Formats: sequence, C-alpha cells, structure tokens
Amino acid sequence: QVRLVESGGDLVQSGGSLRLSCAASGNIGRIGDMGWYRQEAPEKPRELVADITSRGRTNYADSVKGRFTISRDHAKNTVYLQMNSLRSEDTAVYYCDAGDTVTPWRHYWGQGTQVTVSA
Repeated sequence: QVRLVESGGDLVQSGGSLRLSCAASGNIGRIGDMGWYRQEAPEKPRELVADITSRGRTNYADSVKGRFTISRDHAKNTVYLQMNSLRSEDTAVYYCDAGDTVTPWRHYWGQGTQVTVSA
C-alpha cells in the first residue's frame, strides 16, 4: 500500500503564493508518475493541475501554465506544487495522486488540502 499526505493549503489573497507538499510512505517502490488534481466542489469532477514522471518530465493544465511549478524530491518521497500569482478561480481542494507501476490502472490519492484565494 501507498499512503499520500498533503499539506500546505491555506487562505491567501489574490496574487499571493503557496507551496503544497505531498509526502508518500509505504510501498514507495510501486510509485510511478505523480500529480496534483483539484476539485472546486464535491459535485464537480477533479481536474488535472500538473503531473510529473519519475524522470522529471512535467505537464500542466493550460490554466496554470507559467504560474504553477511541480517538482519531485525522490530522496524525501515528496512532490511539491509551487503556486504563484494565485487567482480566485484557483480555489479548490487539491489532491495528490500517484500511479502504481505494477498495476497501471491503480492510483493512490491523498485526503486533500484546501486552497482558498480571496479576491
């Protein structure tokens, strides 16, 4: 099993910055790609914000390109999301995701961390 724990969510003013962290524990060797998703409301689907492969290749949603940066520290088993120039529309619960290299259809999720951007 893999456990993901997010942290760093907070209330911030528009234009501000936050850094989210996601620490992985458990069967680390099974983790492949990792990413951040967000969900504006429970009835809305989660949307991909950014992801990063085990080799460091990154991918971003168009809405966050140039403002957010995803990074990964293999030594600490942690993935980060640096968020700059935050906007009110970035308000959401942010979830960390990790893919399983042994069973590719399986994904692990954290519990989520709330980011609220005030206008």
